[in-house]
Amino acid sequence: MARPIITLTTDYGTSDHLVGVMKGVILSINPEVNVVDITHNVLAHDLLDGALTIGQAYKHFPPKTIHIVVVDPGVGTERRPILVAGDQHYFVAPDNGVLSSVYDQSEALYVWKIISEHYFRQPVSKTFHGRDIFAPVGAWLSKSWQTAAFGEAITDFVRFAIPKPKTAGNTVKGIVLRVDQFGNLVTNLTPTEVPALASTDGKFTIRAGNAAITKVVPTFALGPAGEAVGVIGSSGYLEISVNKGSAARAVGAGRGAEVTVELS
Repeated sequence: MARPIITLTTDYGTSDHLVGVMKGVILSINPEVNVVDITHNVLAHDLLDGALTIGQAYKHFPPKTIHIVVVDPGVGTERRPILVAGDQHYFVAPDNGVLSSVYDQSEALYVWKIISEHYFRQPVSKTFHGRDIFAPVGAWLSKSWQTAAFGEAITDFVRFAIPKPKTAGNTVKGIVLRVDQFGNLVTNLTPTEVPALASTDGKFTIRAGNAAITKVVPTFALGPAGEAVGVIGSSGYLEISVNKGSAARAVGAGRGAEVTVELS
């Protein structure tokens, strides 16, 4: 039987001991588990960034993977810890909307409020539920797979809407969802909303920051040096890119900036 997989997605960074401690707790409960870091560089306290990150990553893992997602600005408050089963994957997270993209993509969805405190690491810190609640629950789940044992089913879990493009006449308006480490502007526009983006003879103008872009190229390296171009990235979103440069600096735009596509 394959070793269970637990993934970790947090905004903890890696300069402190926090991630290592979570792994220690998991392995103390189930030494056979395979722990995989998705990222610990979610923008601090940023639920949308966390939701986008896990939403783009989880389907690339095998069925029955357990995903622990800790972006938790409300740690220690009355917000609930939850366990989610969706389309053959499991998620352990705070009930603050950080799983909203997962909810949007799941056809079968079951959610439990975690109340069985005997699974927690005691005493439970008010400031480190990643260590004391989420890590041990994920680890115990990897041994038993008995989801209902952890709490009570709920339907009023917190979710928020991932920003969607809007169409007005011949213009489609989107936004920059994130700026990646290369300076690419990842938008919420896709060829589904704007089929012209996937066409070699598409007639359009993409406006982002101070740039007016008329080219969508197949890959980053095909962009002319110093020129902002569009690329349909690996997650299916339109990205604004500058070959071997930062599009964010070149066009003067960042996260949340408006991006429009004007169709000829």
